Amino acid sequence: MIVIGADTHKSTHTFAAVNAATGQIVATKTVRSDPNGMLSGWRWAHDLAAAERVWALEDCRHVSGRLERMLVGQGERVVRVAPKMMGQTRRGERRPGKSDEIDAVAVARAAVREGVDSLPAAFLDEQAFEVRLLHDHRQDLVSERTRHQNRLRWHLVELDPELEAKLPARGLDREPVLDRIARRLSRLQPSARVRVARDELKRIRDLTRAERALERELIAAIQALRPDVLAEPGTGPTTAATLIGRTAGAQRFPTDGHFARQAGAAPIPASSGRRSRMRLNRGGDRQLNCALHRIAVTRARIDPRTRAYLDRKLAEGKTRTEAYRCLKRHIARDVWHLLSHTPDPRPAPPVTIHCNAPVPTLALT
Repeated sequence: MIVIGADTHKSTHTFAAVNAATGQIVATKTVRSDPNGMLSGWRWAHDLAAAERVWALEDCRHVSGRLERMLVGQGERVVRVAPKMMGQTRRGERRPGKSDEIDAVAVARAAVREGVDSLPAAFLDEQAFEVRLLHDHRQDLVSERTRHQNRLRWHLVELDPELEAKLPARGLDREPVLDRIARRLSRLQPSARVRVARDELKRIRDLTRAERALERELIAAIQALRPDVLAEPGTGPTTAATLIGRTAGAQRFPTDGHFARQAGAAPIPASSGRRSRMRLNRGGDRQLNCALHRIAVTRARIDPRTRAYLDRKLAEGKTRTEAYRCLKRHIARDVWHLLSHTPDPRPAPPVTIHCNAPVPTLALT
């Protein structure tokens, strides 16, 4: 078997084929990052080893995304290598310097050292990718709106500090509040600051409309793809989109433990001598971890069984933070089982996102 390491860039990709048994370099090749170049790299690897081969890509998000999707679409086996693993490999190399070829070799040897079976496998899920794109775009709109809201508040501090002090902390996306600000600005004497404040107000309205339309589109996409995720207690549209988009195919995780490690919810042993303890896992996908945390906090507030579970962990001597880590590990198991099974092809009843109906209990062991 050969492992093909890839050092990806915006304009070029460099590949290095390494023998998995000996670690020796078999061949290297640099191609352009356009579709023709990536296809020529795939043909080069196919001619090099038509039998067993594994592609190891440095996990560079957008830079390596197109190459990864092309390779998976061609039926190739692709694993992701974290950049820190490549750095550890380069420190042990006898060859000094840095180049695309050296980096590609370091990626391949890092995959050989860690074992290709232990690395995250790339999985092509176009529908989950669409959900992630919509969710990320909505987050960008919210971030942009927040910047305009902050600027508008500072202008209102100069124009009408009493009005600014009465505005709710998180209310600059509500139409009644925006209408109130617009009426006040219309009564002020024309000036450059008033003009800028009106422009900021208009941008906030436009971004709010776009964000809410995108949220409705996102809910419809999730309802069509995984309605059972939205039906879970403590899971709203944003959290469901994060779980679906960031997981990108739960089938690529052989067990719930692998998924928990990817989500940063698998505790890390930190025992010494007679002291036995587990510490926080700071690795994994932090956005996925944040989604699990939101579910845990919401269930702790609305679900009696979850509150009883946390109380039992506290009685065992765990801190509140450690109890929540245990809860997130249980939720990670539930999410993996939920996303791994094939959804019912029959149309599901519509899910109400905000309601006060009784919440199903969470089975904990």
